[in-house]
Amino acid sequence: MLRGYLMGAADIVPGVSGGTIALVLGIYERLIASVRAGSSALGAWLRLDARRGAGWLREVEWRFIIPLLTGIGLAIISLSHLLERLLRDHAVLMAALFLGLVLGSAVIAWQLLTIRDAPRLAILAGVAVAVFVALGLSESTSGEVSQISDPQLWAFFASGAVAICAMILPGISGSFILVMLGMYGALLSSVTSRDVLSLGLFIVGAVVGLALFSQLLHRALRDHYDSVMAALIGLMLGSLRVLWPWPRGVDSTALHAPDDHVVGAVLVAIVAFGVVLGIEALGRRLGHHSVADEVDELTAD
Repeated sequence: MLRGYLMGAADIVPGVSGGTIALVLGIYERLIASVRAGSSALGAWLRLDARRGAGWLREVEWRFIIPLLTGIGLAIISLSHLLERLLRDHAVLMAALFLGLVLGSAVIAWQLLTIRDAPRLAILAGVAVAVFVALGLSESTSGEVSQISDPQLWAFFASGAVAICAMILPGISGSFILVMLGMYGALLSSVTSRDVLSLGLFIVGAVVGLALFSQLLHRALRDHYDSVMAALIGLMLGSLRVLWPWPRGVDSTALHAPDDHVVGAVLVAIVAFGVVLGIEALGRRLGHHSVADEVDELTAD
């Protein structure tokens, strides 16, 4: 449960992958094995193959998974109030924190590329530019900020289905996906206000997303690993537009010159960048899997 709490504390902060924390704690192999079994069970049930689904469920290490998920849930519940308050009262510094965390994750992902040829670099640059431009459209065309202030209920379902994919991608944070979708603040508010309906739809979306997309992502990583990783790095770099601290932290995609808390924001970003790289180095020093080993697990037959 304590390990789950540490993973949940990482998961709720954009830029730090809970999977990376699992690597440092030496439990990633057990986690991914149970996730694979659970997603296979869900997929079998969607195909109306109840017998195979029940068989896969027996492969899930429930005595390990249930306390772990309990710890993750406790971390999200106990820390969401603090994060919501910090985002409101210290928007610039929090955006700088997230910016440094995501940049560190991008560096780790770059180290995982085994082929850095022209096609892969073109994919990386193309995705980065496309995402960067797309994230600016909402600001320039509608005048609204990137953060969705009052999302429809279907948005919680959809964001859950997309964000869960980060759990099975190396080095990327589910919370970062929520920031990119403009749903991070809305989900935090749902947790703090105990909005059961919104949270329930998010969880159902995550379950459906895990069933539908986990095997597809597994095959994509297995068969087109470097192209997927290049696109992932481009996604992270292009999405940094959401995390530019000025003028309103993560509530805008407008790009303004630094005008407030400049020194503090730079220092926070540098420290956050170093923390991500330090966590990966700590995992190697402790003799546990590195993020590179995480990729080997994900792409293994």
